[in-house]
Amino acid sequence: MLRAPYEMTADVARALLGSSADASAEALTAAFRDAAKRAHPDVEGGDATRFRQVVAAYRLLQRLPPPIPGGIHFPPVPAKPRAERLQISALTAMQGGTVETLAAGRKVRAHLPPGLREGDTVRIGAVHLPVSIQGDFEALVRGHDLWLTVRLPATLMADGGRAVIETPIGRRTVWINREAAERRLLRLPEQGLPARGPHPAGHLFLRLEPDAAARAESPARTLLRRFAAAWAA
Repeated sequence: MLRAPYEMTADVARALLGSSADASAEALTAAFRDAAKRAHPDVEGGDATRFRQVVAAYRLLQRLPPPIPGGIHFPPVPAKPRAERLQISALTAMQGGTVETLAAGRKVRAHLPPGLREGDTVRIGAVHLPVSIQGDFEALVRGHDLWLTVRLPATLMADGGRAVIETPIGRRTVWINREAAERRLLRLPEQGLPARGPHPAGHLFLRLEPDAAARAESPARTLLRRFAAAWAA
């Protein structure tokens, strides 16, 4: 696995994906899917850092001009200027807040309501900007739903039980059962993006990551220890 800091060059990106320099767009996509499956933190042997590196490698190679048979490469066509968009984080989409952005060539401050969705339009002065939600592995938006990654003590993941966890959007009390622990995924209905206009309330999905360094005792283990102590007395 690559260690930071390192330079994400085209050669490094191809090594991460196991792709060749003359791979077609279809072959590149297939290589990315295979590498992403192996690196995904939800599968055995996966790793969150390596998964992010695989995604970054694929995005870099997508931006390169496609290979031309015979080794002849034409200069890339100049990209058209991108239309102005209001880029916000997944947590800002959830909670709202104040952001600074460029509108009509000047820097402006916008006060955003909670519950914005991808493609919604925000008016800033006389300018209307479409919303673009930028996610990462820790927090992302899918439709109306918010996905967060939380880390729990490994003992709690193994034994299950009630847990009070801190998330970027506040404290949540959840119950970890065997199915949630095995899937490493917990769904909290209607606790995702809040309802806004025509949009319904979304769900909150918690991706559960075991934290071997955390030594908090699970509820089940606490009860077992208390029972053993009472029996011994």
